[in-house]
Amino acid sequence: MTCDIMYVRACCPFLSQDWNRTWYTTKPDFTQCFQNTVLVWLPCLYLWICAPLYLLYLRSHDHGYIRMSHINRAKTAVGLLLWIICWADVFFSFWERSYGSNVLAPVHLISPTMLGFTMLLATLLIQYERMKGVQSSGVMLLYWLLALLCATVTFGSKISRALDQPLTVSVWRYTTFYTYYALLLVSLCLSCLTDQLPLFSEAVKDSNPCPERGANFLSRITFWWITRLMVTGYRRPLEEKDLWSLNSADRSHKVVPELVGRWNVECQKQSAIYPICPSRTEQRTLYSPREAPPSEGKEGRAVESEVLIVKAQKAKEPSLFWALCLTFGPYFLISCLYKIIQDILMFVGPEILRLLIRFVNNSSAPSWHGYFYTALLFICTCVQSLILQKYFHVCFVSGMRLRTAIIGAVYRKALVISSEARRTSTVGEIVNLMSVDAQRFMDLITYINMIWSAPLQVVLALYFLWQNLGPSVLAGVAVMVLMVPINAVIAMKTKTYQVAQMKSKDSRIKLMNEMLNGIKVLKLYAWELAFKDKVSKIRESELQVLKKAAYLGAVSTFTWICAPFLVALSTFAVYVLIDEHNVLDAQKAFVSLALFNILRFPLNMLPMVISSMVQASVSLKRLRVFLSHAELQEDGVDHKAAILSVNGSEPRCFSICVCRLNVCIPEGSLVAVVGHVGSGKSSLLSALLGEMDKLEGSVAGSVAYVPQQAWIQNATLRENIMFGQESREAWYQRVVEACALQPDLEILPAGDETEIGEKGVNLSGGQKQRVSLARAVYCERDVYLLDDPLSAVDAHVGKHIFEQVVGPQGLLKDKTRVLVTHGLSYLPQADLILVLVEGEVSEMGSYQHLMATEGAFAEFQRTYAAVEHNCILILIVSKLWVNDLFQFKNLRSAVCPNRDRRARRTRCRARKPSRPRGVEATEHVCRWSQPPHDPSRSAPPPQVKLSVFGSYLKAIGVLLSCVSLLMFLAQHLGSLSSNYWLSLWTDDPVVNGTQPNRRMRLGVYGALGLFQGLAVFGYSLSGSIGGILASRCLHQSMLYDVLRSPMSFFERTPSGNLVNRFAKEIDTIDSLIPSIIKMFMGSMFNVVGSCIIILIATPLVAIIIPFLGVLYFFVQRFYVASSRQLKRLESVSRSPIYTHFNETLLGTSVIRAFGEQERFICESDQRVDLNQKAYYPGIVANRWLAVRLEFVGNCIVSFAALFAVVARESLSPGIMGLSISYALQLTASLTWLVRMSSEVETNIVAVERVKEYSDTEKEAEWKQEPSRLPPGWPTDGCIDIRGLGLRYRPDLDLAIRNITLVINRGEKVGIVGRTGAGKSSLTLALFRIIEASEGHIFIDGVDIALLGLHELRSRITIIPQDPVLFSGSLRMNLDPFDCYSDEEVWRALELSHLQSFVSGLPNKLSHECSEGGENLSVGQRQLLCLARALLRKTKILVLDEATAAVDMETDNLIQSTIRSQFEDCTVLTIAHRLNTVMDYTRILVLDKGEMAEFDAPHNLLAQRGAFYKMAKDAGLV
Repeated sequence: MTCDIMYVRACCPFLSQDWNRTWYTTKPDFTQCFQNTVLVWLPCLYLWICAPLYLLYLRSHDHGYIRMSHINRAKTAVGLLLWIICWADVFFSFWERSYGSNVLAPVHLISPTMLGFTMLLATLLIQYERMKGVQSSGVMLLYWLLALLCATVTFGSKISRALDQPLTVSVWRYTTFYTYYALLLVSLCLSCLTDQLPLFSEAVKDSNPCPERGANFLSRITFWWITRLMVTGYRRPLEEKDLWSLNSADRSHKVVPELVGRWNVECQKQSAIYPICPSRTEQRTLYSPREAPPSEGKEGRAVESEVLIVKAQKAKEPSLFWALCLTFGPYFLISCLYKIIQDILMFVGPEILRLLIRFVNNSSAPSWHGYFYTALLFICTCVQSLILQKYFHVCFVSGMRLRTAIIGAVYRKALVISSEARRTSTVGEIVNLMSVDAQRFMDLITYINMIWSAPLQVVLALYFLWQNLGPSVLAGVAVMVLMVPINAVIAMKTKTYQVAQMKSKDSRIKLMNEMLNGIKVLKLYAWELAFKDKVSKIRESELQVLKKAAYLGAVSTFTWICAPFLVALSTFAVYVLIDEHNVLDAQKAFVSLALFNILRFPLNMLPMVISSMVQASVSLKRLRVFLSHAELQEDGVDHKAAILSVNGSEPRCFSICVCRLNVCIPEGSLVAVVGHVGSGKSSLLSALLGEMDKLEGSVAGSVAYVPQQAWIQNATLRENIMFGQESREAWYQRVVEACALQPDLEILPAGDETEIGEKGVNLSGGQKQRVSLARAVYCERDVYLLDDPLSAVDAHVGKHIFEQVVGPQGLLKDKTRVLVTHGLSYLPQADLILVLVEGEVSEMGSYQHLMATEGAFAEFQRTYAAVEHNCILILIVSKLWVNDLFQFKNLRSAVCPNRDRRARRTRCRARKPSRPRGVEATEHVCRWSQPPHDPSRSAPPPQVKLSVFGSYLKAIGVLLSCVSLLMFLAQHLGSLSSNYWLSLWTDDPVVNGTQPNRRMRLGVYGALGLFQGLAVFGYSLSGSIGGILASRCLHQSMLYDVLRSPMSFFERTPSGNLVNRFAKEIDTIDSLIPSIIKMFMGSMFNVVGSCIIILIATPLVAIIIPFLGVLYFFVQRFYVASSRQLKRLESVSRSPIYTHFNETLLGTSVIRAFGEQERFICESDQRVDLNQKAYYPGIVANRWLAVRLEFVGNCIVSFAALFAVVARESLSPGIMGLSISYALQLTASLTWLVRMSSEVETNIVAVERVKEYSDTEKEAEWKQEPSRLPPGWPTDGCIDIRGLGLRYRPDLDLAIRNITLVINRGEKVGIVGRTGAGKSSLTLALFRIIEASEGHIFIDGVDIALLGLHELRSRITIIPQDPVLFSGSLRMNLDPFDCYSDEEVWRALELSHLQSFVSGLPNKLSHECSEGGENLSVGQRQLLCLARALLRKTKILVLDEATAAVDMETDNLIQSTIRSQFEDCTVLTIAHRLNTVMDYTRILVLDKGEMAEFDAPHNLLAQRGAFYKMAKDAGLV
């Protein structure tokens, strides 16, 4: 053994490292043996360790095949040349060993051999990468870089030796090494280049692919590949076309199915573990906050008992968290690797600082040591910056994918959720799941690694502190341990406040959504202020929670800022007080201070991360509950071809089962379903559609569905009709003609390419219903479910549609049609009639059969089908007409006893009317002649105006803003003073091994820290309170501005945009902007303070700081220009996601009926991807900025260290330590400053978007001061219209013109006319929903144009066609202002025939109505609208066919009440069907916006004019 060692030492005399040659010398060098072993083996070991893992990765990630290119050939050729050179060295060593005189060391054979095999591996890897489609390889680039760096050391050493010892030079080895070095340099350059795209790559097909995929490794780690987009954004505002396509791995079609699949697996696991639960439906009922209503009977009790069984078993819920981990965990783990490396590199800075201070103190140390430390500091900080930004990039991409997956999962769930479960989650709550909760996950995932990283950093920091200060550091540990319970209490309280805030926010968004959907009703009833107060009340409760959270946040910030200082103070105090010989010198103080600064970040972040985790846990539970809701039964309906019976003689048929009912309907037959409200007609259709839980039976056949309330998409009219089907022009034209849409296409500005607004606001009710019917007809299905589609159209149009589409000779004559109808005139042509009573069929058969059986149906038909006879009766009696309408009614009753009531019921029950259609053709054209109103989509200004910042500061208050600024200044002055004081302390002379003034120094240091803490508490509190004040002011201002906007504004602006303003933008103003401003101010003062300290310590830095400052400023402005635009694009593209989601929720039954779920899912995914297309460049731009700014900061650190090294003779260790410790903080502060300045500028856009509505058009004032109204106005109800003209926009023609008429007190006037005549326009003018362009309207002699809107609208009453209720108590829906006593409310309910119903409710008047009043029937809702009118009891009442949506019995109740209670009132009725107004005092006939006729009905019929023609078309004469 000894001989072997002697042999090796003889062969390699410099094997043991000679530190005198390497370190303690002015000319450092490594030993030759070190160069031949370690420097050669290190790159080889790297590649051989990485190769197996890299090969596995390449095998599983095949991106295609790259054809051999010039770059690849060059790489391969250079690799082979390097391999040849290595083997040439091996052969030369053998030759030298055989023929040489000296003994050759084995290393000369081992190293070239190892290097040769490594070069062969590298060449093979290059080819394998090409076959797997790798365009640029980071593994290979790092290998070539490492090999070149190691060879560079040897290269310098060989040159030095050749100059000093020329006789020892081996020409062969020197030649091969220099060739090897040159080839390494070439290989490194080649590896920096990018190869061509792989064959069949997605990027080849994409018109605007993301350049990231084809960028080289250096470009990817420095994010250089986004520079082109940044340049574009700097030159001009970015547009959607500038954005790249989303990477395949980030798209919805890739991400969402993975999460949904994992979630389904989790649900199946729990179902398998807990089989006691009969079905997932019952298990999911656990999360339903509502109990089954008592009316459900045995079935309801059965479900309840099953739920109790499940609860007793405490079945474990399916874990959404585990599903998320399995889906996104593998990619996210990469960030953990980056984080570990970054955490380790973080502690290099303090160690190098320690070495630099030692270098300054040691005057005998060689100068190159200082330069080496400076270079090492620069390299380490740059590598740390690159690693950190890659870490953040992985985190943000993971967060982006997580948001995409959550939105996709919620959307998919919403399409299959059952009706019962749907009622437990309002639109506002589900939108919050998609926006707020998904955003919380994104925010958390960025810092979730701090859960393990923060303790690691704390442990490492404490280890190095122990090395520096010894056991004294335990005092600091004790302080940190004491902080734990404080942070725990804060976290627990934060969770409580978070839950409360989310509850209030859900309620507010839910109410706002209802208000925006029912805004027309609010305006007609003048209820804006009542609902504004209701929203404000919810908002105040939300702000109270925020205020409590602000106090808590101030305490929390105080502990975060003071914790590191208290740790430092306690540690230094214990260190200097336990032993007077413990001297606090610069090395101990400032290395410790640097470590304390490192300690500050994990101590600050850990409570924030815990808080974020608490918030995310709340969101996780909300998501899990929603995703666990019961779904519709997949086997409820068999959507296949119609069933063929075994016996060929029998017709094809399908079967239905509702309440143990089996009906066989022959294919091609027309089935009519009739019955009262609540008799089960809708339940029957729901069962046929699979919307209800099927107990037994089956339904077969492809289905088309036409709902009673037409569902129209925000798309072109043609797209609405075709509904995703392939284009068949001839069939399309037949459908359009049959559905009577051709005249509408001719008046629309772009024909069938005209874009229809949200919820079809630009179409009348009849047009919407015809489009809905055309959609069903075009799709050609086996079974057609028609829910009273003819009720919303005029009589002649309904007749045309029945004949051309539904009837025996229509387009659907060979199809099975189930027609729910209130019109009796169609029943004789039906093949089968089902009469439903309480969910069961009381009678069934053909019309002739039912009439012959003399049952309830026959009596019903004979009683109510007398409309034509009554109309003829009117003509006969008209000859005996007397002036008093009610005398005529008495005569009529005498001639035909008991028929007046029934005929009236029949007339109104014959159909369901459309929405007000004075919004006619002219209006449709004018609305769509202008672009939809959305301020966010307008071209953004080049930068945010200063007025926006001014608006925010004004909302905070000038005094509070100044106080906050002074507090910030005081805190940072205290911080600078304490650290400067510490530097003076460390420079105190040491007398007899001790520092005499240490107690005084310690006391002042502690006092400065206390002052700093108080200032922190002050600015945190003032900043948070200021933010809440601003939020309150801005929300109230926007709410007022929106409610003051005219109806035209709401018809042009998608409700999703408005909801987004009240949800996302207000949340930004609530939570983000105050904290961002605080961080911006803190960063700014940190940067300024650091620069001041560095300049005081090393004035030479003043040479370089201006240059770096200009570079910094340019990078910042360059970034902000693009970042702001990307933020705007992301914000604009976010609204359509929610708008489409709202639209989908309203039409889920239609979408499911047509089987179009996949298409709508794709549409939602596309909108999410479009939003992420703008978001992804934004996060990459952040990384681009951070890399460059941290480079600037690293330069400042390096120059501070460099100039300190240069001036070490004149620099005290204390000042140098202070300077470099501040410089080490400067990099993070600079980056944070720019990011926060950008965040301020991009998030202040929320204030801009909120303030935008203050500049939009507003209605007239709600109240005029002083009031011009006489007491009790109007007392008579006389209406005098003089030369009225109305237009929808100033640049358009008049929609109605030259209307002059007088309506006397107590008259009953019907308003009739064909589509587009201006019927509803006149009513809109009466309520001043649209202001008159010319002429005047006088009510009791008062010009209504001079009144405040509320003064007018609160004194006239309308009963609208669609009964709109809001979530809240019954009393609130009747009397939102609390103007009436309970007795008056009960009296109104009695007169509207609702007293018995309300009395039977548990909470009576406090009974909670669900969203839209869904827990009440349509008839009950309509009666509530009547009760509203009875409460107001004004002299003028407007009816918009208000009774047509209810059954005949309810209709009779309403008519009798109106007749008795409004006998002395003026009544105006918009009539789409003439039989409802034939007994009125006078009839106003409108034609093309002008008054055609105005007289008593019998006179108009006698004149045989326009009214006569309409009556004839309707079959009344």
